[in-house]
Amino acid sequence: MKSILILCLGLVPFSFSQVEKELPLATNPDLQGQKPAQLIQKSNGTFDSTFIYTTDTITLPFFDDFSKNKFQNYTAGYSDPGVTSAQFFQLLDGSSIPLSADSIVSLVPTYTRYFTEVNGIYTFTDTLHDVINNIQIGYLDTYPVTYNFTPVYPAYNIYDTLGFVNLPDTLFQIDDIVKQDSARQFFKQITDPSKLWLDANAYHNYRYAVNPWTIGVATFDGLDEYGYPYSFGSNGSNYADVLTSKPIDLSGNTIGDSIYLSFLYQKQGFGEEPETTDFFAIELFNPALNQWTQVWSVSGGPVSDFKGAHIPIVDLDYFNSNFQFRFRNYGSLTGGLDHFHIDYVRVRKNSFLADTLYKDFAFVYPTGSLLKDYTSVPWDHFKNNSTGKMNDLTKVVVRNGSNLPENNQNGNIEIKYNGVSEGNFVLAAQNLSGGAINYAPTTTYYSYHDLSGGYVFDVSKPGTKQTFDIITDATAPFTDSVVNDTTYTTQYFANYYAYDDGTAERAYSFTGAQGRLAMGFETYEADTIIGASIHFTPTVVNAEGSLFVITVWSDNNGVPGDTIYQDNLFSPKVLEYDFGPNRFINYYTDSTRVVPVSGKFYIGWRQFNAEPLNVGLDKNIDKSQNLFYSLNGGNSWTNSLIEGTVMIRPIFSTSLNDELGIAERTVPKTNFVLYPNPANEQITLKADNGLVQGMSVYNLQGQLVVKTDQQTTDVSHLKTGVYLVKPADSEQTIRLIKN
Repeated sequence: MKSILILCLGLVPFSFSQVEKELPLATNPDLQGQKPAQLIQKSNGTFDSTFIYTTDTITLPFFDDFSKNKFQNYTAGYSDPGVTSAQFFQLLDGSSIPLSADSIVSLVPTYTRYFTEVNGIYTFTDTLHDVINNIQIGYLDTYPVTYNFTPVYPAYNIYDTLGFVNLPDTLFQIDDIVKQDSARQFFKQITDPSKLWLDANAYHNYRYAVNPWTIGVATFDGLDEYGYPYSFGSNGSNYADVLTSKPIDLSGNTIGDSIYLSFLYQKQGFGEEPETTDFFAIELFNPALNQWTQVWSVSGGPVSDFKGAHIPIVDLDYFNSNFQFRFRNYGSLTGGLDHFHIDYVRVRKNSFLADTLYKDFAFVYPTGSLLKDYTSVPWDHFKNNSTGKMNDLTKVVVRNGSNLPENNQNGNIEIKYNGVSEGNFVLAAQNLSGGAINYAPTTTYYSYHDLSGGYVFDVSKPGTKQTFDIITDATAPFTDSVVNDTTYTTQYFANYYAYDDGTAERAYSFTGAQGRLAMGFETYEADTIIGASIHFTPTVVNAEGSLFVITVWSDNNGVPGDTIYQDNLFSPKVLEYDFGPNRFINYYTDSTRVVPVSGKFYIGWRQFNAEPLNVGLDKNIDKSQNLFYSLNGGNSWTNSLIEGTVMIRPIFSTSLNDELGIAERTVPKTNFVLYPNPANEQITLKADNGLVQGMSVYNLQGQLVVKTDQQTTDVSHLKTGVYLVKPADSEQTIRLIKN
């Protein structure tokens, strides 16, 4: 049977057309899981336990280059200093005093029903209860609560049989009633002039824009502040992200002060191109009319350099203590789509129409890795083989924002460990400026610095993993926003080799039934791997639940060669999504089997069906020369043409077994029994612990053909052949033969 299975898999047809694609992300894993606790507490239609924040007012000049996050935080605790609260009740009497906690009233008339028996025949008459007119009802779904005097009735009906000595039956109302309830609203005054924005729907980041003028941008797309689509499954477009300034006091200014709002914007960047029907707009708030007015917009289109917008503030209604402006994007609400980015937002006096220059020297991106070839390697690999492993091509990107040539100056990279300086590298001025004596006007410079001599990460540090802080400084003779003259990164040593920076801007899509995908690595030393850490990411197609097998290949003159290891085809891996920064899923080898590797090797997967698995693609680092795919069983390989780095990391055992969770995996697994097997009509799945929450059945192309939350399911409609049954909430699979 095993040989028949392998033959069948090899005969699955495939297509060579459009094998590779890059796709937009359906979510933003960096933001998911960050929802504040007070926003996920009980709501149930009430404002109970929620906060209302009152913002402070800021003054000119207003300036944000997004080097740091200046979005207001809303993280007050119930017992924090300055937090006040008020309790509100749903039912009040005529004097606005709360009714007792067990009070219930009916919104419809109630009655007492009197039954009379004559010769075994019962008749009845109803007497309505008196209306209660002095009750106020205030529903607690919104704050502030509005109370209204509402005619109500006792919340029960009484059934009484005349002529019998018995107690009447009381039947309480179920529908059309209002019970006494309460809600506590909390209040907090914001006083933080370092924060400029009231909301955080836009995404503050250092990676989505192409050549921004300074490090950091705000990105607008179809995802909310927690990284989820505004609308699931909808094809429509609407307003999505909004970024609103705090109130700015312009009351002491006049039109003669020549106040302008300026900013830079870019379409698409490393994200998804907005359609021409999409647009990006800025609106100003008019307190006199209590409304927002759109004063500028730009339609979508392909990626471009950053462009400037310069808007005069000339309406007299804006010169008050509550002037505000906001950015909004209009586009798809279904994912990380239709991107716009902004930088250098400024409101200042004494500006003029031609005043569009941002004379500033700044970093453009964080400093690249200090390790040669990788962003992370196992700490013991580096300790044992540190010679020649410091990067001789560390990337630094800066921009001269002056409209004049400016003298270059040396920069510096400092390495700290637990806050203590350990070493540094000098960044030669002429290298920073591309070999020229001076920085040219308004020019971005990519420079690469040889750090292979001098400081080496201290290999005497104990433990199995380490983190070092990297602080990079570079300046020009003039000063403007000095905060962006420094950038901070970390060098992390873990249990894996990594090319990527841990964040995906796009998804890599590879199509091909029984296709192989392989990423090449070269170890610092011979060791054993026990799996792959992979960041799969949802796109417009949800691949969660797809099946694949982890595979490791040797090197054959720069392409994958012989198969060193492959998961059992009857125990495939199940694709999962996880959310948050650096959220990779660890897929271990069968029974955590160790696979020896040395020198160059390749790790990836063999997929069953043609549909792509969609793995994260880091667009800021390009290691596509190490990525290969095969559509003919590994007989030949094609180098990827998609720029970026597919987010696959080989996991090494290297004395990190406790941290890898291997000890947990030695706990006896649940034993499942599937019967009858072979089967004709129905199958039943049982477990030795009695807990079976259902099952999924896949064909050998990895396609889901049956899914149920029951222990027994019908398979009579399936064709004769071999299938894989996966119990719910389990990594195990069981082979099923369908007669």
